[in-house]
Amino acid sequence: MVIGAVLAAGVLVAPHVLLLIFAGVLVAVFLRSGGGWIATRSGLPYHAGVAIFLAVLILALAGAFAAFAPAVMTQTNELFDQIPSAAKGLRDWVESYAWGEALLQRATPRGLWSAGGSDAATMAVTSTFGALGNMVIILFIGLYGALDPGIYRKGLLALLAPPLRRRGKEVLDKAAATLSDWLAAKLISMAIVGVLTAAGLWAIGIPLAFLLGLIAALLAFIPNIGPVIAAVPALLLAFAQGPTAMLLVGLVYLVVQTLESYVITPVIQQKKVALPPALVIAMQVLFGVLFGLAGLALATPLAALGLTLVREIYVGDYLGEKGEAQEAGKSAPN
Repeated sequence: MVIGAVLAAGVLVAPHVLLLIFAGVLVAVFLRSGGGWIATRSGLPYHAGVAIFLAVLILALAGAFAAFAPAVMTQTNELFDQIPSAAKGLRDWVESYAWGEALLQRATPRGLWSAGGSDAATMAVTSTFGALGNMVIILFIGLYGALDPGIYRKGLLALLAPPLRRRGKEVLDKAAATLSDWLAAKLISMAIVGVLTAAGLWAIGIPLAFLLGLIAALLAFIPNIGPVIAAVPALLLAFAQGPTAMLLVGLVYLVVQTLESYVITPVIQQKKVALPPALVIAMQVLFGVLFGLAGLALATPLAALGLTLVREIYVGDYLGEKGEAQEAGKSAPN
């Protein structure tokens, strides 16, 4: 009751804070999983495993930055140089048709140059600094949550009645395992999507294939909608090469997205975190409308967590159908 009341109050008063905390929990689960894996196989204490895993991550990121930063910066500059001309070419092509000119006139954001435009620009700058601050908060929540998860688990369990604490610990463990499995599957699929996209674009002669593949990998964190956003800069670059190039680029992204949705993700997940596609899409639409891009990005792990809690608490405990709940967890469709 207490936990439910706190969550309900948080949703009503400060929903974005809850999303921020949940993002930090995902980071904590990631660090805890890696650190625990190292500690188990090396025989070192858990905190030493987390410290080693964190050090490996920092060194890997530093090494990747040193190795690829020059190429990424060069390609990023080229991308920013080429996209405006490609966008202008697309605009000129649209304006060549009567319907296109009328459409552009209606879509022109004249309000950006009015007094309201100043407010919009100010909001954009504020949001940028707010996003950086949020990233720092997420990282610190994840770091502290990974280094000493026991204290937070004990705090949550203390809110339960003594007879429920053992079962509460089981549910928390299953929830953490669900998020860990989802993160592992997502990171692997993101890497595969990036490699396949870059290889496909390079094969058909699209410039900046490496950078476009990196963008596709990062945006693959947002299923269904992320790949569509990632395809936009590639299509703009292909526009300068003609309709055939645009068709080939669209085909590359379509093939990669199809493989990711129906082959890569199901194989990697191995039904550990089986989510009904309709539920994922519904959660994305709901959280995207309510909370914007942050809600859209976190909709899928929230759906995985929610499905686990419903299966364990409502179906397993409240309805008393633990066998059916476990079977549903194993046989849920991908």
